[in-house]
Amino acid sequence: MMKIFCIGALSMASLYFAQSFPASAIPENLKKNANAVIRKDLTTIQINKIDDIKYQLYTVTTVLNKGGDSDALVYIPYEKGDNISDVKVNIYDEAGKKIKSYSKSDFGDFANNQQGTFYSDNRVLSLSYTPTQYPYTVEFSYQIEDENTVFLPDFVPFRSTNVSLEESQMKIINKSGIELKTKTYPSKYNYTSVVESNNAGEKTYTYKSVPAIDDAFLLPQLVKILPKVSFALTKFNLEGKQGTIDNWKDFGSWYYKNILEPVFVSTPAIKAEVASLNLQGTKEEKVRKIYQYMQSKTRYIFVALGIGGWQPMLPDEVQKKGYGDCKGLSTYMKTLLDEAGIPSYYCKINSDSSPVSFDKDFPKMGGNHIILMIPTEKGNIWLENTSQQIAFNHLSYSTTDRNVLAVKQDGIEIIDTPSYSAEQNKEKQFLKVKLNEDNSILGEGSFTYTGSQYDHNLAFTNMQPKERNETVKSLFNVLHFDKVEMKNFLNDKDNAIAKYDLDFRANNYSKNAGSSMIFRAVPVYSNTIYKTDENRELPFELRQSFEDEYEINFTVPKNYKLDEIPENVTVNSEFGTYKLSFVKNGEELKVNRTIKINKGLYPKEKYNDYINFRKKTLNLDNSKILISKI
Repeated sequence: MMKIFCIGALSMASLYFAQSFPASAIPENLKKNANAVIRKDLTTIQINKIDDIKYQLYTVTTVLNKGGDSDALVYIPYEKGDNISDVKVNIYDEAGKKIKSYSKSDFGDFANNQQGTFYSDNRVLSLSYTPTQYPYTVEFSYQIEDENTVFLPDFVPFRSTNVSLEESQMKIINKSGIELKTKTYPSKYNYTSVVESNNAGEKTYTYKSVPAIDDAFLLPQLVKILPKVSFALTKFNLEGKQGTIDNWKDFGSWYYKNILEPVFVSTPAIKAEVASLNLQGTKEEKVRKIYQYMQSKTRYIFVALGIGGWQPMLPDEVQKKGYGDCKGLSTYMKTLLDEAGIPSYYCKINSDSSPVSFDKDFPKMGGNHIILMIPTEKGNIWLENTSQQIAFNHLSYSTTDRNVLAVKQDGIEIIDTPSYSAEQNKEKQFLKVKLNEDNSILGEGSFTYTGSQYDHNLAFTNMQPKERNETVKSLFNVLHFDKVEMKNFLNDKDNAIAKYDLDFRANNYSKNAGSSMIFRAVPVYSNTIYKTDENRELPFELRQSFEDEYEINFTVPKNYKLDEIPENVTVNSEFGTYKLSFVKNGEELKVNRTIKINKGLYPKEKYNDYINFRKKTLNLDNSKILISKI
């Protein structure tokens, strides 16, 4: 597993521990939007040989309020065999007076199992500290030596919102004789920049006085806002396996030969499994049958063992034990496909809700997830192997619209994953609503979801009926439910469709106006609060395109008639389209409502335009309809 130095920077503690860091010395501009301020974040990386690297870390963080506690956690992630030394921690009060000191003996040593129950060589030294006052300052340093030189960390100002930075520096001393490649990625929005210097083989990179980024509505990921510097040695070591990463082709060949080929091994039991499936039909039909068989007999458990946590479990182990992580399950699935004579490719990807792709021009060890790709004449089939519930040939919103590293025997090929259109990320809602004289409504509905909206509804699959009802009640809280019942939930794993029916009663839907009643046109809609911001400082991101299509059929009470019906309306915007129409049929009213949103990264100058567009759509959802007593 790639080491991530989450506490921040690294440097020589003895040089800095004599300093004082009173909170009063923090510049006012760095307090704005900040829960914590990184006072010093200093890293020295000394590369001695292909299998000998030393990190010296030093960081000082002032926590201004409770919201910043998580940004000053004191812990050291490591693997067995790493040498950790010179661990020092000091805690200071608001005035900069030392109130507590700790050493390595005060740390607990734990399995680094943040993702649940799994097997791992990853460990973490952790110090527990409960603050008694704010602000307080944590001064932390340590040194760690490692034999793995493939995981050089990126240099960024910070990794969290609501954190500001006084000074951060990364120094790399390369004594190995191996070429060190670097690449600087400037901030597209000029948020800050890095200062570079090179002195007798020592490369130094510095950020200074970087204001906090507020966790604002629709904020893009920080990686899309901040600058960074990436590093990679052209020759490296990983758990005794040495290779080159001068280009994606060479690195892919090494990865396949050293990491994957040793585990791409079938067994008689796996051969028998595939034979028992009696595969027939097209390649797609065969892959579907194998995939759904694999899903039915496995479950996800994270495993970080073997060659730095990057080598998968053997397919035989997954086959016998019925579990694995993304690496193991994907390898098992690939082996099943191999036995069926169907080529597939092991693909590394950056899985996240906001798309992040690999740099085609800067090869570097990376990625946090594995999926499979099967080429066919009709297009690529993509398989997410960690979910027992997800549909065949469907990637979730966390893996679409980016690229993967497809690891092949002759190297890595960079391939794009699918990008779903608004029409593919769709909700269809059909409601029959009976209005009652006591202002309540009785409703029957059917709901259908595809694309990313299918993903958001997969959680219903494992819920009991009571939990489903409570979840729907929470999701559709614009209605004052008296009762609600979800029925006939279906996860169509062949076509990536989730659907269910709903029976409900809700109170206070209409309001009396003398002898008349007034009610809104759309019963179920998003009640997100949209606020304009005249001081928006950063762009905003609409991460997914989607389309919602509603048909609502209202029946009015006996002795009432439909009086005032709003005009049909269409609102066009660069962010999407909204349509609302009304058809009267006797004492029944059909309302059709469609909204389409276009994903994209939009400049800050257009933020209020988007907010006003969404406010307008909300107001139209609340269009009032009048019925009067006969």
